[in-house]
Amino acid sequence: MMRAAELYGESLYDLAAEEKQEQDILTEMQDIGTLLRENPKYAALLSEPSIPKEKRLELLDQAFRGEIRPYLLNFLKLITERGLLFQYAGMCRAFERRYNEAHNIAVALVRTAAALDESEKTKLREALEKQSGKQVVLNERVDASLLGGIVVEMDGKTLDGSVAGRLLAIRKKVEEIVL
Repeated sequence: MMRAAELYGESLYDLAAEEKQEQDILTEMQDIGTLLRENPKYAALLSEPSIPKEKRLELLDQAFRGEIRPYLLNFLKLITERGLLFQYAGMCRAFERRYNEAHNIAVALVRTAAALDESEKTKLREALEKQSGKQVVLNERVDASLLGGIVVEMDGKTLDGSVAGRLLAIRKKVEEIVL
């Protein structure tokens, strides 16, 4: 099932790229994803098999016609018809992943014990951009369990500069010596 989400998301990206609308459609997809998360009853209504397909598609038209790009509206109708709306978040991730690859963007998950201020974010972003050669988007999370420092996950790599990580490394060395 997860592969279906990837295929649909990537196919929509290919269409959006052909039409040079990938940024606009990405933004609209993210907005719709937020709407569906905040209104789970609406998503359930669109997925309810006891409601005729035509009525569900009409609900999409009423909600989104003129508000989003026709390609995206047709995409929503297609996945609603096929009973795949519950995989919309995965489709968005696949679309965004392809967008980021095509535009040389890396997403970095940054975990810190306390929130970073703007100058720290800027310095971190610049350092990561210099290291990776890509434009970097920071997704921040505060994680008090780190005790201090920072953990960055980007491009499948983890850079652990946290106090908790250092303590764990010391503990492992001590255990190696004791054994």
